[in-house]
Amino acid sequence: MPTVEHKKTFFAKTMKTPNGQLTIEGPINPETLASLEFHEDLKAFRPAPQQQAALVEIAGLPEGRIIIARFQQTVAGYVTYLYPDPLERWSEAQLPDLLELGAIEVIPDFRHGGVGKELLAVSFLDDAMEDYIVISTEYYWHWDLKGTGLSVWEYKEVMKKVMGSVGMEVFSTDDPEITCHPANMLMGRIGRRVPQDSIERFHDIRFKHRYMF
Repeated sequence: MPTVEHKKTFFAKTMKTPNGQLTIEGPINPETLASLEFHEDLKAFRPAPQQQAALVEIAGLPEGRIIIARFQQTVAGYVTYLYPDPLERWSEAQLPDLLELGAIEVIPDFRHGGVGKELLAVSFLDDAMEDYIVISTEYYWHWDLKGTGLSVWEYKEVMKKVMGSVGMEVFSTDDPEITCHPANMLMGRIGRRVPQDSIERFHDIRFKHRYMF
């Protein structure tokens, strides 16, 4: 499999929110991420201390990218990028230029006001992202429906708008984990320098069960 040079350029910007000023920055190196406090409400995927450890590990991967929303010395939100899990179909394409947006999470105190969009915006300030296909597998069971008070369909529309703010769009697929519920979706963004053969392989892997009539 061809290799991709994993260039990473650090970016940072500040944004004002009703609950204080946030610094949106990254990609963060693992040492810096380990030295920061990790807010206890960042627990959508696992308890906060375990999630911080997982993010430190991702930050140390050659392709791993972690962009954080920092309130003083506390991580209040993050978005992750890395190669797809080996157990997922997306890894079967063996594309060195395919990254998965693995998680995006913001604590309730900063959830309103566009923090999620800013995390994504800073992610794609790096021109190196134009060398990648970036996908996001959206599963409704990861969404904070109770905390937001949104219905599953309202939340889906929110996710489409947030992801769409950086050019991600919905792609059809026959992946059973996505098709098992109509709220789930595959979203993706194809960088402008991704070679055509990688694009074709990505489209091929979206459908594994093509039937001949």
